[in-house]
Amino acid sequence: MDGEAERGQRRARVPQVKNKSPAPVQITAEQIIREAQERQDAAYQPPKQKITDADELADYRLRKRKEFEDSLRRQRMLMTTWIKYAKWEESQREYERARNIYERALDVDYRNVIVWLKYAEMEMRNKNVNLARNIWDRAVTVLPRVNQLWYKYIYMEDILGNYAGARMLYERWMEWEPDEQAWNTYIKFELRNGETELARNILARFVRVHPTANSWLRWAKFEEKLGNIDDARAVLERAVTYLAELADEKLFIAFAAFEERAKEIERARAIYKYALDNIPKARAQELFQTFVAFEKQHGDKDSIEVVILGKRRFQYEEELKSDGRNYDVWFDYARLEEANGDVERVREVYERAVANVPPAPEKRFWRRYIYLWINYALYEELEAKDFARTRQVYLEALRVIPHEHFSFAKLWVLFAQFELRQGDLDAARLVLGNGMGRSRKERVFVEYIQLELQLGNVDRCRTLYQKYLEAYPASCKAWTRFAELERFLNEIDRARGIFELAIEQPALDMPELLWKAYIDFEIELGDTERTAALYRRLLERTKHVKVWISYAQFLASLSDAARTRQVYEQAHAYLKSQDPEERVLLLQSWKEWEDATGDPDAIQRVTRALPKRVKKKRLIRTHDGASAGWEEYYDYIFPDDHAALPNLKILERAHLWKQKMHASSSSSSSS
Repeated sequence: MDGEAERGQRRARVPQVKNKSPAPVQITAEQIIREAQERQDAAYQPPKQKITDADELADYRLRKRKEFEDSLRRQRMLMTTWIKYAKWEESQREYERARNIYERALDVDYRNVIVWLKYAEMEMRNKNVNLARNIWDRAVTVLPRVNQLWYKYIYMEDILGNYAGARMLYERWMEWEPDEQAWNTYIKFELRNGETELARNILARFVRVHPTANSWLRWAKFEEKLGNIDDARAVLERAVTYLAELADEKLFIAFAAFEERAKEIERARAIYKYALDNIPKARAQELFQTFVAFEKQHGDKDSIEVVILGKRRFQYEEELKSDGRNYDVWFDYARLEEANGDVERVREVYERAVANVPPAPEKRFWRRYIYLWINYALYEELEAKDFARTRQVYLEALRVIPHEHFSFAKLWVLFAQFELRQGDLDAARLVLGNGMGRSRKERVFVEYIQLELQLGNVDRCRTLYQKYLEAYPASCKAWTRFAELERFLNEIDRARGIFELAIEQPALDMPELLWKAYIDFEIELGDTERTAALYRRLLERTKHVKVWISYAQFLASLSDAARTRQVYEQAHAYLKSQDPEERVLLLQSWKEWEDATGDPDAIQRVTRALPKRVKKKRLIRTHDGASAGWEEYYDYIFPDDHAALPNLKILERAHLWKQKMHASSSSSSSS
């Protein structure tokens, strides 16, 4: 209980913040931290000790050594402690002790490079050359792969002027075949000493150890700098031969640039062409760009065009590597080669293109592909003038197409037209006959019929039309063309019989066109009774407003006003229960005819039947039945529509009231 009371008193003593509004002066966290740092007390500094006699010095040294030894006993592998210990002994001029510490450290970890460096640098600072040389020699013997030790050792011999010793060290180092930088350092050392021949021998060894393009270029640059142009060219030629397929574009670019500096333009051009022919296109982009720049600087118009042609070829090849069925690229590639005029190259491109057959027997994949064959055949016929090869191209294209799934009428027609141009009528008929049987395309039937019609073979045309209609019995165009052929031959009964067969078909694709052609046929013959009978038969099948209007206009053209008016009245009676738009079209046509006739009573009767056009609103609903707002639309109210008459009268009265109010307001404003 006492504890709870004490905690309650402690909570009561917590100050309550009454004013929670922001203070007028805001303090940032950065300012708080800065003030805290400024108010901190100064760090404790131990007092400086001044040693006045030998006893105090001995006591100080004993204490420090004990500290270092205790630290080493705790962390024997910590090399920084060993180095600090040795440096402290060196600062006390106790060199033997310092050497002893370094030796103890090397016994612990002889692979630590820092210890070797600090040990040797201590001897060098104190000018103990032989001792330093001994340490360096031990270091490079134990750790021959650490380049830093060799650099330091050789640098010491170099500044001492012991060039023979430095050369011996380089030779020892090169036996381990170090990296390229070590060889370059050795070469620069010999060049500083004027030993050109020795440097050349080192370069020869260097390219054997590191047979890379950079190594060979380093040697060629060395010879060029000395003015030995022939030797530099020989080095570059050896590099191309030695590296063979491993040679990259950098080597050839440098080789060509060397020949360009030597004013050997033709040699440089030959190097570029050799490189472009032997290096894969994916690895020769920079080489090609350099060649283009070279030709722009040194070449003529023809050579520049050749370079640009090669560049375009390279681009197309790269695009085709990523997608071999990109037929648009093949079209561009083929057009490029056709413009160049190399027949063999054009054929090669087309053969490679048509080898990329679409992956699935679906026509959407084949639409672009088939034009490769067509362009190939047209090129062989029109440009190469190789007609036998053209025929082979057409036959191969027809063999590749999966005719059991789909076919291309254009290919059959082009093949037949090619045979016609060659004067082989039987071959053209054979091609079109195969096309009719295998593709069953309407265009093949039409082209075959047109061919026989031009030749005047009427019986063949009739036979072909029969096959056409057997394949496409619902095609109104086929029936119409067959009837037109008989009409052209003045075979009226045949034409009428074809039309009769056509309209009796159970299914037609566009029956309105067929009926129109039949009616126009009878009108052209002037047989009005048959035409009127056709209209009546058509109205038995369909009551479309356009059929009514066409029938009435036909009767009007015969000046038969009574029958025309009767047709309009029948149509109007039927369309009362149909779409108001169709009824309006009929009334407008009827009124136009009555206006032309000039009968006032009839005109007044039709005018009274015309509807009023009113604006209405209706609710829009989405697929799920939700409301999506209101939309305005126009509706027609006919005089005989009794359900809408009360609303129409209300609208008329509202319109009159609005006009009356407008007139009264205008009169009051004028007064």
